[in-house]
Amino acid sequence: MAQLAQSKVKLILIGSFSVLILMVLLLFLPPSVSGSAALSESEEAIERGKYLVIAGGCISCHRGEDEEESFIGGLALVSDFGTFYAPNITPDMETGIGSWQAKDFLLALQHGRKPGGSFYYPAFPYRAYAGLRDQDVLDIGSYLMSLEPQNNAVPEAQTPIWLNRWAMAGWNLLADMAEADAETFEDELVARGAYVARNLGHCSECHTPRNTLGILDASREFAGATLGEEVIEAINAEALSEWTTNNFDIFLFIGLKPDGDFAGGDMNDVIEHNTSKISDEDRDALAAFFTRHNQSE
Repeated sequence: MAQLAQSKVKLILIGSFSVLILMVLLLFLPPSVSGSAALSESEEAIERGKYLVIAGGCISCHRGEDEEESFIGGLALVSDFGTFYAPNITPDMETGIGSWQAKDFLLALQHGRKPGGSFYYPAFPYRAYAGLRDQDVLDIGSYLMSLEPQNNAVPEAQTPIWLNRWAMAGWNLLADMAEADAETFEDELVARGAYVARNLGHCSECHTPRNTLGILDASREFAGATLGEEVIEAINAEALSEWTTNNFDIFLFIGLKPDGDFAGGDMNDVIEHNTSKISDEDRDALAAFFTRHNQSE
C-alpha cells in the first residue's frame, strides 16, 4: 500500500510539473506566424504601407524630438508604470529595424514580441494591432524598410524593478481574459470604420479607461480616460449622441467640434499627422462607425 501511495504521489508531481512546463511554454514561446510571409519592394506595396503608417498615426510617437518628419524615435511617454521611449523604426542596422524580416513585423505588431523573443511593453499598442490583416502589416514593413536609415539610439524604458519585459507574459494573459468579443458589422462602411478605429488607429489606447494594471476596460469602450494629467474625452455613443456623421468628419479633418470649439491636447497631433491626411473614404468610415448609434440625419 505504501508503494502504491508513493506511486500516486509521483504521478501527481509529474503531472503537475508537466502542466507547469506547458503553461510556461504557452506564455513565453514566441507565437507562430506565416513562414512564407515576405516584404515587398514594389511601389504599390510601399505606397500602401505609407498610407497605413499615416492612418496608424505612427509619426505621432516615433518622430524625433528635433526631426518631426522622421521616424528616429526618442519621444518619452510618461505613465504610472514608468517612462517609455518610442524606438527608432528606420532601417538603421545599429539602432533601428534594419535587420528585421517579414516575420519580425508580424510578431511585433500582432503579438507584441521582439525579434529576440522577449516582449514589448504595451506602451506600444500591439494589442490593437493584433487585429491587423497580415497584408497590412507586411505593407507597413515594406514602407518602413524603404526609408533612409538614420542612426539614433533611444534610451531603455525606465520602469520599477518589478516591471520587466518578461512580466508582460502574465500581463498579456490577464489582458486576454479581460478582452471582450468586438461587435461586428454587416455595413461595409461601418466595418471599415471599426477596423481603422479599433485596430489601425488604436483609438481605444487613449479613449478607453483602464484598470489598476493598465488593462483596457472592454465594457467601457471609448468612454474616456485619464492619461497622466490629461483627461481624454469620451467618444462613445453617449458622448456623441448629438453628433452627425458630417460633424465627426469635419472634426477629423480640422479638429472643429459642433459647438465651435477645437480639439486640444494630444488630439491636435492626431489630427495634424493622422486623421487630416487619411482618405475621404476612411474619414467617412470612421464617422459612420462612431455615429452609428444616432438616428439618420
